[in-house]
Amino acid sequence: MSSGQDSVFSEYESESDTSQTSKLLRKFKETPFVPIGMAGFTLVVGYGLYRLKHRGQLKMSLHLIHTRVAAQGFAVGALTCGMYQTGNSPALVNHRE
Repeated sequence: MSSGQDSVFSEYESESDTSQTSKLLRKFKETPFVPIGMAGFTLVVGYGLYRLKHRGQLKMSLHLIHTRVAAQGFAVGALTCGMYQTGNSPALVNHRE
């Protein structure tokens, strides 16, 4: 085996020893907008389900459509902000020059 393959395998083995919490924290540091988008999506859906009881004269299908659009908008907005941040990162800007 070459030394490049050894380093790949040792990196994989070291990752298997880490806990789920450390993996989650590492991913959150790498891409913070993905967990923010997931949390926002969950909050909007939860709020929509809570408001389902008090929707008044609004039809259920219309209420569910509004909830879905709001949740998707939050998730897409968070991902778009993350892509913008990644595109303007100093490492990428230095690489372009």
